[in-house]
Amino acid sequence: MFLTASPPTASATGGHTFTRRRALGSLLALPALGLLTACGGTATAVGQRAGQSLAPLATSVPAGTTITVGDPSIRVALELSGLIKNLDGINLEFANISGGPQTTEAFRAKALDVGSVADIPPIHATWTGLDVRIIASAYRQDAVNHPLYELGIAPGAGISTLEELRGRKVAYSPGQAQGALVLRILQKAGLAQDDVKLVELPSTGDAYASALSSRQVDAAPLGGVQIKRYLAKYKADGGTTLRHGLRDDPGHLYSPATVLADPAKAAALAAYVEAWGKAQRWIEDHPKEWLEGYYIKDQGLSREDGQYLIDAAGKRDVPTSWADGIARHQETIDLLAREQKKPQLKAPDLYDSRYEAIAGTAFVAAGKGGAA
Repeated sequence: MFLTASPPTASATGGHTFTRRRALGSLLALPALGLLTACGGTATAVGQRAGQSLAPLATSVPAGTTITVGDPSIRVALELSGLIKNLDGINLEFANISGGPQTTEAFRAKALDVGSVADIPPIHATWTGLDVRIIASAYRQDAVNHPLYELGIAPGAGISTLEELRGRKVAYSPGQAQGALVLRILQKAGLAQDDVKLVELPSTGDAYASALSSRQVDAAPLGGVQIKRYLAKYKADGGTTLRHGLRDDPGHLYSPATVLADPAKAAALAAYVEAWGKAQRWIEDHPKEWLEGYYIKDQGLSREDGQYLIDAAGKRDVPTSWADGIARHQETIDLLAREQKKPQLKAPDLYDSRYEAIAGTAFVAAGKGGAA
């Protein structure tokens, strides 16, 4: 059965009140990406690093439970689709937080219960002593042909193959997805870190595009609409992009283990994950509404840029089993541990298996007409 929220208390009623889903700040721009007791798995392997023994997820959410969420794009999808009503009875707050560094900082400050990131932040959070677990995962069906990132090449650099990165300056952000992608690109090209000049730069905003245009670096991963804008602005000067031919598509929800050990919050997060899975399907099935409501109205992008992002994303994959994703995650952990001289981790320890089937089951059900 799907997890349901308890009926809202008097303080949580009254239409679209902020008690249920109070926004804590303006949203940041970023490129866009139930069945508990029957399919959600068990908690036997969860929380062992913190010495916890977590009970099965409750099948209802205690009235008045609050969760604070850093998941900007899905907040809009829940509003546009009407799926927000599925979370009545939960005090759902959306925080002005996204990306790995901000999310980890908010976790440490106990200001956030769940965040939306790629596959690298949970690894680095664990390495810095913060015990976290992934509770939902989404990918792209044809990930190699629909990459999140392309390798931007500076005007005049003359790089046309990955092997030609040898001896060049490459932008690198060690704690983020772009940094891990750089290491994977070097591995594919048969290059070691010493074969290139890694230039540590933050990957926020247009920092990488600016570094390329100024020849501060010869190559840098560009994501989302930055790919299109970089080519539009610098192609005439010789700026190009290069497809890396690797999967770079993981997207996760993750939470601190201490939050997941709280039965009320854990149940509320299960309800959120279910709505999240349905919202993923709604986005895919309603591209025109998503273009207008999110990319144009919420993010302030042009219609052309928004459509570019929708086309680039392709079809979504929200699995009911994490086995393949965990195996790929382990490969990334092994690479980072070796290249960054970090402790080895076991990828399954980063996941709370109680949540495994929730998002995927909701995604499938929504595709059969059960979105609301």
